Amino acid sequence: MATATKKKIKGGEYLIKETEASDIFIPEEFNEEQKMMADMTRDFLKTEVIPNLDKIDHQEDGLMQKLLDKSGELGLLATSIPEEYQGFGKDFNTSLLLTEVVGAGHSYAVALAAHTGIGTLPILYFGNEAQKKKYLPKLATGEWKASYCLTEPGSGSDALAAKTKAVLSADGKHYVLNGQKMWITNAGFADVFIVFAQVDGDKFTGFIVEKGPGLSLGNEEHKMGIKGSSTRQVFLSDYKVPVENVLGQIGKGHLIAFNILNIGRIKLAAAALGAAKRTATLSVQYAKERSQFKQPIANFGAIQHKLAQQAVEIFAVESAMYRAGGDIHDAEERNKAEGKSFSEALLAAAQDFAIECAILKVAGSEALDYVVDEGVQIYGGYGFSADYPMDRAYRDSRINRIFEGTNEINRMLTMDMLFKKAMKGELDFMTAVMGVQKELTGIPEFGQEETALFAAEKKAIKNMKKALLMIAGAAAQKYMDKLAHEQEILMNLADICILAYVAESSVLRAEKLAGIKGEEAAKAYIDMAKIYVFDAQDKVSIAGKNAINSMSDGDMQRMMLMGLKRFTKQTPLNTKDVRRRIAARLIEAGQYSF
Repeated sequence: MATATKKKIKGGEYLIKETEASDIFIPEEFNEEQKMMADMTRDFLKTEVIPNLDKIDHQEDGLMQKLLDKSGELGLLATSIPEEYQGFGKDFNTSLLLTEVVGAGHSYAVALAAHTGIGTLPILYFGNEAQKKKYLPKLATGEWKASYCLTEPGSGSDALAAKTKAVLSADGKHYVLNGQKMWITNAGFADVFIVFAQVDGDKFTGFIVEKGPGLSLGNEEHKMGIKGSSTRQVFLSDYKVPVENVLGQIGKGHLIAFNILNIGRIKLAAAALGAAKRTATLSVQYAKERSQFKQPIANFGAIQHKLAQQAVEIFAVESAMYRAGGDIHDAEERNKAEGKSFSEALLAAAQDFAIECAILKVAGSEALDYVVDEGVQIYGGYGFSADYPMDRAYRDSRINRIFEGTNEINRMLTMDMLFKKAMKGELDFMTAVMGVQKELTGIPEFGQEETALFAAEKKAIKNMKKALLMIAGAAAQKYMDKLAHEQEILMNLADICILAYVAESSVLRAEKLAGIKGEEAAKAYIDMAKIYVFDAQDKVSIAGKNAINSMSDGDMQRMMLMGLKRFTKQTPLNTKDVRRRIAARLIEAGQYSF
């Protein structure tokens, strides 16, 4: 992925700077090697995972471990691990691509993601050389399986409130751990556990814990979905962990937990994307096969609307995810060129784009929820039957809005990080806010309408950002350091941030494709981008009104509502015909085909 000619962009800067289509990465740019790796992974899912979904859900003894062993043989556990530790050292977007493909694998996807992500990455990025040499080669092959122990009965989103204790032994050779962890994925068969505990009562610290005396497990949890993933409580009773297994620094465990979550959030979006594509394909296939009133239900406009909107949601999230992945990769390469180590380079890049990672976690999980919900509806009564695939798809999707920080937490984090970047001077937020305030008091421009491709959509996206800046600036001015307590307003603002980023990403991808293939060949992509932007304008209007009405009255309220109306003014679009064109392509292909 070339970076030399790309403009340098910082995380969150999309709100105050325009991005050129040429500066983003799109999935159509994956090279032949990356496509071959993705095809190999699809073949593995098709032959080893999908035929065994029922057995996986019933947790057939040893099956998940065997699948992870085979994954190790194929190299799926070693994608992000450097070659010096028996990995493949592939770039960030390659790991996203394989995560996307694996995401269609239901509970298997959860087990693999827990092992390769939160189970392995803490050692890769925060372990010392001795720890990396000891653990990474065995994690890369699957000889050892990994798990991550953060959540406790009394601490979920508030992870730093953990009560698990770590006390240094009298001889200084061990820390003695006592505590209880819950909702631990892969716990039933893991060999290595990343455990967080309080040293001296208040120093939140990470440890590498191996299965052994003092570590015991609860029974498998009975869950709504992802029934095939092992989820148990982990109990630590006078467990002795050698001092050399302290991960990172004493009292710095939060750096591990939060940095790994940034990467985990965008990878969750990738997995959700893979699941959504499989669900959309199943929806198209069923709509073509199911006849009512003497014709396939795919012929009916109501069904075509659903099929098309599934595709729009998938296309939009995919565009945003690989754009962010490309930006993270580019930042990582710059960091390496400046002399940062492998670990420091990616962690700093992911931290810089933590806003986009949070955005994608929300957008990806909610897009999947939409796709599976409409999948059930397309299947009708059969969608409600456990003998058909939508039952599993629907149940398995729900956890994604809770995993990796709830969507509510991620929405508030999005705004918190934006405001903090502005306060630190990392984003020139206030100049942009003042510019919008000046525009509101001036005379609106009535220039001639541009006819270039996406002229209307680009203007709409620019106005979405102005709406966000207007409302966020007013909220910050009114509430100041108390804004964190106005969660409803923060959620409204986050929704606008998400819509603007995903809408812009969709347009930039379609524009880049039109430049490569020509407008006619890119027609379906152009249609999907236009639909997403058109609908996003209405959603921005609703979120904006709710925020404005929550925090203002009188002249200020009237002025901002008038501004919002100006910023969400739409160019008419025949969305029925556009969706029918999208649906026709899906039906002809018999699958999600973009």
